[in-house]
Amino acid sequence: MASLLLAVIYVAFVSLGLPDALLGAAWPTMSQDLAVPVSWAGGISAVISMFTIVSALMSDRMTLKFGAGRVTAVSVALTAAALAGFSLAPNYWVLMLIAIPYGLGAGGVDAALNNYVAVHYESRHMSWLHCMWGVGASIGPYIMGFALSRGQGWPWGYRYIAILQVVLTVILVMSLPLWKSRKRTAAERKAVDGYASSEAAEHKPLGVAGVLAIRGAKEILIMFFCYCAIETTAGLWASSYMVLHGGVDKITAASWASLFYVGITVGRGLSGFITMKLSDPAMIRLGQVLVLTGIVVMFVPLPQHLGIVIGLVVVGLGCAPIYPCVIHSTPTYFGEENSQAIVGVQMACAYMGSLLMPPVFGVIAQYISISLYPWYLLLFLVLMTVMHERLRKIRG
Repeated sequence: MASLLLAVIYVAFVSLGLPDALLGAAWPTMSQDLAVPVSWAGGISAVISMFTIVSALMSDRMTLKFGAGRVTAVSVALTAAALAGFSLAPNYWVLMLIAIPYGLGAGGVDAALNNYVAVHYESRHMSWLHCMWGVGASIGPYIMGFALSRGQGWPWGYRYIAILQVVLTVILVMSLPLWKSRKRTAAERKAVDGYASSEAAEHKPLGVAGVLAIRGAKEILIMFFCYCAIETTAGLWASSYMVLHGGVDKITAASWASLFYVGITVGRGLSGFITMKLSDPAMIRLGQVLVLTGIVVMFVPLPQHLGIVIGLVVVGLGCAPIYPCVIHSTPTYFGEENSQAIVGVQMACAYMGSLLMPPVFGVIAQYISISLYPWYLLLFLVLMTVMHERLRKIRG
């Protein structure tokens, strides 16, 4: 039974990655069809991110009341409905409205699934599951490309993914008995069949203030913020850095920039095996060393700008173990009874880092110099490393 549930969760992570790159892949066509400026994609993305943060912060309360299985199933269903809504939206403003349930569904399932895996499974599964998310995120644009190449238009790209999400919802609903058969967390043991009992009422959701009051929580939240600042800034500005600073032509730079995400996906596949020998803190430190190595390599003047390309791949490999191992270490540091609340706030901090820090670098690139790209990454790496070492002293 445990193996069957794990297989369901693996399928869930692949499916969850499918919608993440759809907007970027479809937007050149969508913006023309909807007669809006290309830059307006940022509005939809911002709404999705903001409501993802909201649902991540609510995840402790929802999971405590209904259980991880129900929260995951409902969140995926909400995402499927939003994707179907995207495919039917007649104009930009309807898309902005539908982006609200899109974000709510994404944040809810992200926090619930990540904490569930952190509590119930070994670190290697966390790495491999996030590798599967990368596979899904890579496949999504190909599905959109298939719809566009067949003349079906971007709505059918969204419909295909919505159909897959509906199938996943059915699988998750059918798998609900398997979630109950797993070892329950301290909080879940105070509930009966996912509904609040008198004992469960004693275990109130911590909330943001409660999380921040826990020793070491601020450090791990800052780590998450810094990590996502590094990952999203590195990915978003890699191509521009190559073109404007390295003199690489635009087509080549676009191809090379994708190697950063290849590094993350491959790295997470490898990390799953390495976690069998190394602890989560050791994996995080290994990732930090690799990110530092990649940043240093960017400064090396190799022929045909290979230093930048190799550096980006190494940074991607370094990013690979950090995200899953920080999540997996959370129940160990703070206890199962607190982990869902902390993971929910972690997810919110992650999305805030992704939402805020790449645009900040855009301002720096425009008004100062894009050559500060590796230094910007280094700044967040140093802060993340300092917070990790402080966390180890406080909770280690």
